[in-house]
Amino acid sequence: MAATQSKSSRFISGFGAQVLIAMVAGLGLGLLARHLGPSEGQAGYALAETLRQVGQIFVQLLRVLVPPLVFTAIVASIANIAQMQNAARLVWRTLFWFAVTALISVVIGIALGLVLQPGLHASLDAAAAKAPKTHGSWLDFLTGLVPVNILGLAASTKISDAGAASTSLSFNVLQIVVISMVTGVAALKVGEAGEAFLKFNASALAIVRKVLWWVIRLTPIGTVGLFGNAVAQYGWTTLGQLGAFTLAIYAGLGLVLLVVYPGLLALNGLNPIRFFQSAWPAIQLGFVSRSSIGTLPVTETVTETRLGVPRAYAAFAVPLGATTKMDGCAAIYPAIAAIFVAQFFGVHLVWSDYLLIVFVSVIGSAATAGLTGATVMLTLTLSTLGLPLEGAGLLLAIDPILDMGRTAVNVAGQALVPTLVAKREGILDLEAYNAAGSSGEPVLYAAE
Repeated sequence: MAATQSKSSRFISGFGAQVLIAMVAGLGLGLLARHLGPSEGQAGYALAETLRQVGQIFVQLLRVLVPPLVFTAIVASIANIAQMQNAARLVWRTLFWFAVTALISVVIGIALGLVLQPGLHASLDAAAAKAPKTHGSWLDFLTGLVPVNILGLAASTKISDAGAASTSLSFNVLQIVVISMVTGVAALKVGEAGEAFLKFNASALAIVRKVLWWVIRLTPIGTVGLFGNAVAQYGWTTLGQLGAFTLAIYAGLGLVLLVVYPGLLALNGLNPIRFFQSAWPAIQLGFVSRSSIGTLPVTETVTETRLGVPRAYAAFAVPLGATTKMDGCAAIYPAIAAIFVAQFFGVHLVWSDYLLIVFVSVIGSAATAGLTGATVMLTLTLSTLGLPLEGAGLLLAIDPILDMGRTAVNVAGQALVPTLVAKREGILDLEAYNAAGSSGEPVLYAAE
């Protein structure tokens, strides 16, 4: 075991530096592809397509592990957490801190929207506004909670402009969480008959974690593709017309990530620098992949092994956070974007409208947990306020650029809350937490 741990540590040594180097390489390759022309028929198309494929394959490898990881980890956590005397309190405190951080984030978003007034500084043509195809709805909350099948899978069919139809499968993580919790509780309730299943589940979890470790080793390669593709496809030219809006979003994200989160950690007696040293691999991956779900395996890993959160609790809290804990997408972004739309179309908002923004941001993330994308959350906010949905279409051009920062904050919050709750409940491994950054580098799977 010690030899294996040493080998893993040597491989991961410099992991953060590897990802940073990969981001620089991706930036250079992306700029080269954009300079040569990333569209089909242009000189840079082959490079841009290669970057896209590399990034897409890496995210697919992470996403394919999410269903088995979430299911086996939560079933195992139910078996372990049931032995804790404070199991119910852990659940409620987790939800409480989800709401607290979302409340702080949305207040910051509203304040920045009112002070910076991004809707009054946009050089856009209102005639170009179009309502997005995907909308948020409060009924989606029930849709997200009730599984459509035992695997939590959903099929969707798209028809291209040429009339060709293609069907793809996707999974709903919130439904998998529900299925896993029910299965875990049932396995405990049947007593001796469920012991064999729980042992099999534990073995399956160990296998999934091993495969995950292999995929994590590919992170620098995936980062080159993901970041390079983002630069090649979107560049920075699209920021011109929405510069004030972009500034407001990233200012809000920066305040939450660099002020609010460190403040909460310090108030709870935790070193913020240690937290970011440990969580940085997940935050980096969230930034380049723009997917909380794709980053979920890494987020759960660093939360358990480097932040010192007990596996039984982290296996429950982190997947739940990946579906409902989105301070970037569900708090900062919809608050500022809603104010932008109101200012752009000349709609006057009153105090009750701002209270609605707060309500939607704190509660609405659960209502859109079965869907993906900040656009869904924004349309839910706009429809609740009675603002034109076409306003969301104005922001789609720069959404990928904003989504990088939003997802990074989402991921940081998904690791933060379990850490805070574990500390307040006295179950955080402080020795592991305080030692996490002492070497300067994170070790993702020290036990592998």
